Amino acid sequence: MRLAGAFAAKAFARRAATPYHIVRSMVIAPPERLRIAPPDIRTADPTVADEIYAGYFSFAGKTMQSHGGSPFRLTAPSPAWRRALAGFSWLRHLRAADKALAQANARALVEDFLSLKKLGPDDPAMEPAVVARRMLSFFSQSPALLDGAEADFYDAFMVSLAQGARVLWRALATGQAQGGDRLFCAIALAEFAVCADTGRKIAPQVSRTLSLELDRQILPDGGHVSRNPQVAVDLLLDLLPLRQVLAARGLQTPAALMRAMDRMMPTLRMMQHGDGSLGLFNGMGATELDRVANVLANEDTRGAPPLKAPYFGYHRLSGRDALVLVDAGPPPPLEFSRCAHAGCLSFEFSIGVERIVVNCGAPAPPHDDLRDVARATAAHSTLIVDDRSSARIGPKDAGWAAGLVTEGPRHVEAERRDAPEAMGLTLSHDGYARDYGLIHARELTLSTDGDTLSGVDRLLAAEGGGRAGPEPDFAVRFHLHPRVRAAPLGETLALALATGETVLFAAEGAVPEIEDSIFFAGPAGARKCAQIVLRGKAAPGAELRWTFKRV
Repeated sequence: MRLAGAFAAKAFARRAATPYHIVRSMVIAPPERLRIAPPDIRTADPTVADEIYAGYFSFAGKTMQSHGGSPFRLTAPSPAWRRALAGFSWLRHLRAADKALAQANARALVEDFLSLKKLGPDDPAMEPAVVARRMLSFFSQSPALLDGAEADFYDAFMVSLAQGARVLWRALATGQAQGGDRLFCAIALAEFAVCADTGRKIAPQVSRTLSLELDRQILPDGGHVSRNPQVAVDLLLDLLPLRQVLAARGLQTPAALMRAMDRMMPTLRMMQHGDGSLGLFNGMGATELDRVANVLANEDTRGAPPLKAPYFGYHRLSGRDALVLVDAGPPPPLEFSRCAHAGCLSFEFSIGVERIVVNCGAPAPPHDDLRDVARATAAHSTLIVDDRSSARIGPKDAGWAAGLVTEGPRHVEAERRDAPEAMGLTLSHDGYARDYGLIHARELTLSTDGDTLSGVDRLLAAEGGGRAGPEPDFAVRFHLHPRVRAAPLGETLALALATGETVLFAAEGAVPEIEDSIFFAGPAGARKCAQIVLRGKAAPGAELRWTFKRV
């Protein structure tokens, strides 16, 4: 997928806009009343209400104190902090405190925000995704905010909902909202159409837009087109309340919404390890286990997790209490690639609740400066040639292409081999074909008893491509979870798990080395960990065999 220059920028803009049938302007009147309030199924912490009452606002790894003033007039320590503050998702903590003081504090803070003069277009608080989050938060917390409210606050609150709806309408019509934000904006508009008494006018077009975005972004196997497992969690946390208010009002739920949710739930479970964490692929960071649990608690039917999601680009191998999650897909479409990683054919391996081999994962917002490092192939448990990633990611100064995956594997193949004694995958990608004339082929086999995971990594000659000169080096990396301790044991490595179990790693064709690594996706932030590295010369025919065997 190679794009360049002005042509690529225009092509991206056309694809990202996708205005469908939406007219650029629509008169959306402030509601006179709200017919229903959707639930907020995110976990709330009443102790946060005490912190907010004391003037401490902690978002995106940064804490600011308002010292009795308005938090909205503080100089934000980061755009992410400003987005979280202006999104008002934290209102749920004040409501959970279930105290008159917390309710009054919530109303005062909302009133403070509504009293601000017109915010500039460059303010993160006015980004479509932030406006959508604010609207959803206001709707869900409206019973507490409006109960006993004075007329001036009531009117200002309703005006803000209409203004937000108009912002989202324009963002969808003009293409300002791009990628996953388009679906998020459509969800917020759909809630306005259902909850506000003036929403009937836009309801048909909003329903159609929501359905079109769901069909465009939710793949036939239930994965999101971005290939990021976290996106499904975030979407379901908002789609589930929308489905509930539609049912409560006796309105017809769009068929596309039902189809999407029915597909998304099993695929989300497919991406879980035994400890509940989601696989660290394509922008996934630390798993918020409570959010995943809240989502999956609403699954109507619950069978065994699927073993493959070919459109999503992932496979699952399982044997007793052991499982392997494998990235077997190309980069997502350009519009949805801003968080994608260059981790093609990487895998994660766990036994029970212990994760053993992992990818480094995406860092939390306080460590955004490490995001480019985390997206590189070297931060994944796969093969890398000449220390160069298998996909190209636009640098920060690349204008329209900044952060986008502009080039990567075009052909990724995956063939399953499920037999009574083992599950296996035969995989390959051509991410190194153009520059080095090489195809990376990988075989993974997990025994049915879960005791042995074996693999073969090969480099094959690609048709065309390549470059003259000395043969570069290649490395096969296996990043270990921070709870795993690795030590040499003769010609093998002994991996001590926190449960007391030991897994032995052995290799043919290279001497395994233990090196330092960083696990970005820890709940408390980045942590030091180890990695196993196998090295060789990158030439057609190169082959390494390796095994993880439970003692």
